[in-house]
Amino acid sequence: MDLDAANPFLHEHSHGVLMTIKRDGRPQASNISYAYDHGVARMSVTDSRAKTKNLRRDPRASLHVTSKDFWRFVVAEGTVELSRVTTTPGDAAGQELLEVYNAISPVAHPDPDEFFAAMVADQRLVIRMNVQRVYGQLPG
Repeated sequence: MDLDAANPFLHEHSHGVLMTIKRDGRPQASNISYAYDHGVARMSVTDSRAKTKNLRRDPRASLHVTSKDFWRFVVAEGTVELSRVTTTPGDAAGQELLEVYNAISPVAHPDPDEFFAAMVADQRLVIRMNVQRVYGQLPG
């Protein structure tokens, strides 16, 4: 499977399992919501989570996405970049977090100021996964 074949499937879904690598080499799996566009999956995470710590140490990750019926799936592999933690309401990281939220949610957040404050309180940042390889099972 090539990325062009996987792009529509990854774009139409917004939930998956992010796999990172623990210190002992075993995978660490996290259910996540993501926004996907042009070969990049973006996710909102907190700074204190294991997946964030794992990715700071080793930027390799896999994102496993399934269809509702479970039988179609794509695994996207790549390396990640981590944004800065948002520290000031409305800073660049906060703006990107709002973009990710609005891309995932069926409606835009009604109160960006409230959103920015919550993101600072949660110590959130954005994971940007640059997809380099895909495999899976899609019809066709």
